[in-house]
Amino acid sequence: MKQTLEQQKSQQACEILKELNLDLWLIWVRETSEMADPVLKLVVGNDLVWQSALLYSKTGERVAIVGSLDAGGLEPLKLFDRVVPYTKTIREALRGELDHFQPKQVAIDWSRDNVSADGLTVGMRTLLDEYLSETPYPTRFVSADPLISRLRGRKTEEEVSRIQRAVDITQQILAEVASFVRVGQTETEIHQHIRERMRDLGVTDAWQASHNPAVDAGPNKPFGHAGPTGNRTKAGHLLHFDFGVRYQSYCADLQRMFFFGTPQAVPAEVQAAFTTVRDAIAAASEAIKPGVRGHEVDAVARTFVQEHGYEEYQHALGHQIGQSAHDGSTILGPLWDRYGSSPKGIVEAGNVFTLELHVPTKDHGQVSLEEDIVVTKTGCRFLSKRQTELTCIK
Repeated sequence: MKQTLEQQKSQQACEILKELNLDLWLIWVRETSEMADPVLKLVVGNDLVWQSALLYSKTGERVAIVGSLDAGGLEPLKLFDRVVPYTKTIREALRGELDHFQPKQVAIDWSRDNVSADGLTVGMRTLLDEYLSETPYPTRFVSADPLISRLRGRKTEEEVSRIQRAVDITQQILAEVASFVRVGQTETEIHQHIRERMRDLGVTDAWQASHNPAVDAGPNKPFGHAGPTGNRTKAGHLLHFDFGVRYQSYCADLQRMFFFGTPQAVPAEVQAAFTTVRDAIAAASEAIKPGVRGHEVDAVARTFVQEHGYEEYQHALGHQIGQSAHDGSTILGPLWDRYGSSPKGIVEAGNVFTLELHVPTKDHGQVSLEEDIVVTKTGCRFLSKRQTELTCIK
């Protein structure tokens, strides 16, 4: 019988523990519909209510200690070798299972730089220390960041397949744009039309609906994560989209550029900016491969842009995508304080990244593109069909 995605990722977690020589991983949660650890949907997929301890061992053994009312819903998923229910307190069962494993190190979900590995709240950490007082285990806690980064980053074939489908649907909707947008429409009208197409195709949002898609018409719209406005499209202006759908829990994230006019009418300034962005992305795609560090890939595109007369873009070149549009761990970014250690991460086969950047024009606004790639054993493969020319709407 084919394994579920959660079964695949649970098994992968144990393999990564062995690779890292970490004895045990402890996911420690409660009321996950209200305050969910980001990793929980990857390895379990279900909500848990009472205090719950999910234990993964480098030997491959997996144990869940959960409230008695949660046990019946967890057991059929076949994610754990043992499901241990409790009623009044989890303390004794938790201590007993830790004694069973006798771990020298216990990875718990905290991280300074990776939000996807920082699921343990201060309150739950305090409670964990209290439950395990007078045991050696609190002194053996280490960050689960290295484990979670690899687990989220190394996409299985099933994960890549779902992302590819999300990319395909996103591209399909964007390809339809030229047939329904017209001069004089507002950003809000275009936004609503695209959301209707999402409903028609049965997909949901890769990020907040209010700015998915981001629709930026002309030079006077603030560039960034802003929603659509009453700003109207005009002849001779650019139209920019940042858009992604979610398919079976996995996301796409693409940006596309349109121009209202003929190819001959595209201003030289706009064409130069588009060519620079397109070719910088191409250069980065040729540089990325397993073993390089994120900041090294970013530097290729950043240098390319500056050598073509533009100031450096004020963001990272790329982030990972998966169950979230920003999936945590290694980014393709500069060594700036705001990114912490994330740009120092090592790119691995199976990682799925965006490649995105923008450059300004003086009179026509920002020119920005974004593509999605999967890292292979020797380089990368584009999941998106690259935009190599401005799409002109006559």
